[in-house]
Amino acid sequence: MSTATPRYSQADLAEILVTEDQIALRVKELAKEISMVIGNQDLTVVSVLSGSLIFTADLFRHLDVPLRLDCIRAESYGASMESRGNPRIETALKNDIAGRHVLIVDDILDTGHTLKSIVSHLTAAGPASIRTCVLLDKKERRQVDIEADFVGFNIPDAFVVGYGLDFAERYRNLRCIGSLKPEFQDPEQH
Repeated sequence: MSTATPRYSQADLAEILVTEDQIALRVKELAKEISMVIGNQDLTVVSVLSGSLIFTADLFRHLDVPLRLDCIRAESYGASMESRGNPRIETALKNDIAGRHVLIVDDILDTGHTLKSIVSHLTAAGPASIRTCVLLDKKERRQVDIEADFVGFNIPDAFVVGYGLDFAERYRNLRCIGSLKPEFQDPEQH
C-alpha cells in the first residue's frame, strides 16, 4: 500500500483560507439571508458553471423559498491563472426568467467582468429582479463596478482552489478553499 500523497490534493495548498466547517456554516447563513430577502416569492437560481456547482448544490438545499434551478456557463480563465477579461457566455437558460426573480450564484467575484456580463445577459430576458450571490469576493482585484448582493467570504488576492474552484480543471473536489503552492501553478504540468 502506497503512503505517497495523491496528486492534486490538499497537500498542494500553500495555505487553507476557508475550512470545510467554515464553508458549511456560512452556506447555511447565506441561505437564511437570501430566504429572508426573497420571502415567499418564486426564485430561479442560476448557477454559473462549473466553479459554483458544489456551492450552488449546498446553498440550494438550505434555501427556504419556492425554487427553480438553471445553469449558465461563462468561461473567463480556461487553463490560465489570469482572467481573459470579457467572458464567453456559452449556455442559454432552459427556463424562461421573464417576470421572475433571479439569483445568480457564482464561485468567485474578482475582476467583476464575468458577473457583470452575466447580469447584463440575463437582464435582457426581462426578469422581475436579479440578485447575485458569490462564495468568495476578492475586492482588491475589481476592474468593473459591481458588488454581489450576498457574499460568503472576503479573501485576499491569492489564486485559490477547492470547493468547486479549479486550476486547469483540478482541485474542485477539495473540501476546503486554499491558495495553491507556486510550484503547482504551471498549466503545462496539468
